[in-house]
Amino acid sequence: MEGKGAMKINIDHTKCSGCKLCEVACSLNHTGAVNVQRSRIRVFIGEEFCLPVIARNYKAVCDSKGDMVMYNGHEVDECVVCRASCPVKSVFKELDGKTPLKCDFCRGDPQCVRWCPTGALTLVGGR
Repeated sequence: MEGKGAMKINIDHTKCSGCKLCEVACSLNHTGAVNVQRSRIRVFIGEEFCLPVIARNYKAVCDSKGDMVMYNGHEVDECVVCRASCPVKSVFKELDGKTPLKCDFCRGDPQCVRWCPTGALTLVGGR
């Protein structure tokens, strides 16, 4: 879904409260039940920040060993930022442990964006 007019979900982690309603909405939309293990978005919560990460269709190219880095003034595991796309470290898989979960923008109406109470997730393009 690359290119001009492509749908994209912007994430402003400074607005994320860590409520995880996005995870609930995503799993409910895709499975008909609340099962956040099948959500295409995950919220990683640190002591001083929350970081929503969406499973996307893009290639990760890295040689990271999961070192700690500074991210917007906070020390985080380097892999947390791109874990969703990493073929080695992916936490976004079906319960069978093999099938990757990828964001499909809820077929044009991303429920994570719709139900985000703080505006941390916004839709750009598409529609």
